[in-house]
Amino acid sequence: MRRIAVLTSGGDAPGMNAAIRAVVRTGLDAGLDVLGVRNGYAGLIRGEINYLSRRDVGGIMQLGGTFLGSARCEEFLTLEGRQAALNALTSRGIEALIVIGGNGSQAGSHALWKMGFPVVGVASTIDNDLVGSDVTIGVDTAINVALEAIDRLKVTAASHRRAFLVEVMGRKCGYVALMAAIAGGAEVVVIPEREIPPAEVAQELRAAYERGKNHALVVVAEGAQNNAQRLIKHFEENQEATGFTLRATILGHVQRGAHPTAADRLLATRLGEGAVRALLRGERGVLTGIRGDHVVTTPLDEIVGRRKELDLGLFELARIMAQ
Repeated sequence: MRRIAVLTSGGDAPGMNAAIRAVVRTGLDAGLDVLGVRNGYAGLIRGEINYLSRRDVGGIMQLGGTFLGSARCEEFLTLEGRQAALNALTSRGIEALIVIGGNGSQAGSHALWKMGFPVVGVASTIDNDLVGSDVTIGVDTAINVALEAIDRLKVTAASHRRAFLVEVMGRKCGYVALMAAIAGGAEVVVIPEREIPPAEVAQELRAAYERGKNHALVVVAEGAQNNAQRLIKHFEENQEATGFTLRATILGHVQRGAHPTAADRLLATRLGEGAVRALLRGERGVLTGIRGDHVVTTPLDEIVGRRKELDLGLFELARIMAQ
């Protein structure tokens, strides 16, 4: 093997640049040519592929986002689109592809693998819902951004005897919300895996008020059925239910754009290097992740179509700590 390529796909995650840097420098150190695909699978179909040098990836590790760019690509869902992507790779003599991304991105890498092209994935998503890795690139940063916002909101909440509702990212997985709730001392957490009716949220806030708390916090995952919008509507219609004046803050994509933490930079560097090492060992059709303190690979066949389950024992921990 002489030539490989790397792309980032799906939602950007803090630490992606560190992973790209690790892929490029590890590949070059092993004597490989390394090319970068711009703008995800869409750029791959269009043939937006360039050589990357060590200097090209200098000074990017501390930056959020992905300097290669990312894009959603409906065309890649078709057989014609995937064939165009394969043609772009083979026409440039590329012998393997490293895909940095989450569930949708790895479904794409799996599709290429099933068409016979060597692929290795790198686990990267702030949702931390990817099977095959204890934690994924971007998670630590996303939690810390949420926690910083929570800490600041609690200051003003205590000053005005208010309750704040903070909505964090997490479409189908409440990991970030749950971890931020525990670390931030929230009274209530609402996640897709453990839905709580608005009336029960109000009851928990009222109980906190009657226990003498001078402020309260609700952390909500955006993918919960009772998200921030629905909860606020309920509380507006039942203003006396909680005992507190309620305000809402939706963090949204602020969590994606932060500078990656040290933990995410280190994780991304290890996984990027691990992906190249996997290719050099002859592994194909696998995802590079971390278990314990070891970089491991898991067959994409065991990952695609699955979602990592959240430890709901942590939900009970959040409840106990809120009292």
